[in-house]
Amino acid sequence: MEHGSVINPANVPDLPELPDLVVAGAGPAGLAAGLAAAALGLKAVVIGPRADPADGRTAALFQSSVQLLKAIGAWQYLEARAERLDAIRLVDATGGFLRAPEVTFRATEIGLDTFGYNVANAALTQALEQAAAGRLRRVVSEGVASAVPADGRIVLTTAEGATFSAPLIAGADGRNSLIRKSAEIATQAWTYEQAAVVCLFQHSRPHRGVSTELHRRAGPLTVVPMPSSASGNASSLVWVETPMEAQRLAALDDAAFLIELGSHVSGLFGTLSQLSPRKTFPLSGQTATVLAKNRCALIGEAGHVMPPIGAQGLNLSFRDAAILAELAVDAKARGEDIGSAEVCAAYERQRRADVASRSWTIDLMNRSLLSEYTPIHLARGLGLAALKAIPPLRRVLMREGVTPSFATPRLMQREGGAGALDGDSAQAASPGTPIPPQTPPESAPHA
Repeated sequence: MEHGSVINPANVPDLPELPDLVVAGAGPAGLAAGLAAAALGLKAVVIGPRADPADGRTAALFQSSVQLLKAIGAWQYLEARAERLDAIRLVDATGGFLRAPEVTFRATEIGLDTFGYNVANAALTQALEQAAAGRLRRVVSEGVASAVPADGRIVLTTAEGATFSAPLIAGADGRNSLIRKSAEIATQAWTYEQAAVVCLFQHSRPHRGVSTELHRRAGPLTVVPMPSSASGNASSLVWVETPMEAQRLAALDDAAFLIELGSHVSGLFGTLSQLSPRKTFPLSGQTATVLAKNRCALIGEAGHVMPPIGAQGLNLSFRDAAILAELAVDAKARGEDIGSAEVCAAYERQRRADVASRSWTIDLMNRSLLSEYTPIHLARGLGLAALKAIPPLRRVLMREGVTPSFATPRLMQREGGAGALDGDSAQAASPGTPIPPQTPPESAPHA
């Protein structure tokens, strides 16, 4: 079997050469996990369907995630379709009596030329598929139907009846992960009375690489730069509302929707036009109680789901992918079992603080907007005022929000750097507020 070939499981029931790692799930997180493993010299297989080309969501990728894409050979296919994120502007639109000051975070304040890039999900997945074609075995399948332990390995059976086995399985098969259930890992889940309306639109005024997030009582409304075209400037929209209001907005004709959007963005973007099809997504959260167990490690939404606030979701998933690959290759170099309980425990240790702190902080930020209690809004406003007035505090928050100092795998570090944001090196969703360091709770919040 040639390395880099696409396998049709209906015709090839078994791989002649046993892989080190099988990844269940072929979204951005799963493909990144397989490519990261292959980049470090492991034999990897990624199983899953092709991505939906009509996925209207976008992803804001911070510098460390862009570095990972470079390391695994995908950035070259994506760079021309990505837009810079040079600054993040927060605007208090809650309508409260005491309005918090507007705060703008600029990448240059922490020695970066840009925070990262905004890309369409479909373009990102396509770029990862292009990279995979020359670097790992990609199995196009409806998905994994079963995962059963057998003699120091896990045997996976696809929906089409093909079988694969490996000492370590990466479950990147989404929030309803079969791999997670097969490994007997429980979850904690919570919901919000919110839904996000997402789409692309054009506007007459340039965005100048600035992402704008309006903090509103129903949730944030975020406008994120996208690449301009011959027909005009473009941005992506993540508009969080109550589920009923989100459905109403999605049902409006384009002209009526643009009028409503224009009333919220208050002329910041000039004349609005050229809407893409709108989609709505309910907001919820979920975390796995353990991120690795029984030779199965959870990647992306199989391990953590959070609202599209703060651009943390996909960036967090890419850190999952890079750290799992590094733990596996290090164990193999020592001659150890890469799916052992020790490797699973190491993955849990290295990912838990990052996942828990991001989940906890995003939940707190979102619920602070929804709260009816004036003291909570006052505290949020005072926090933003402090960030505006105290540059060292603002820089600490930006550094930790873009890449946490305690969780920067080798594949996500810039060449010649240690990955810490000291001026030398640097997430279906918006960039939003950078996330400050937190003391992680014992478990994620839930309603």
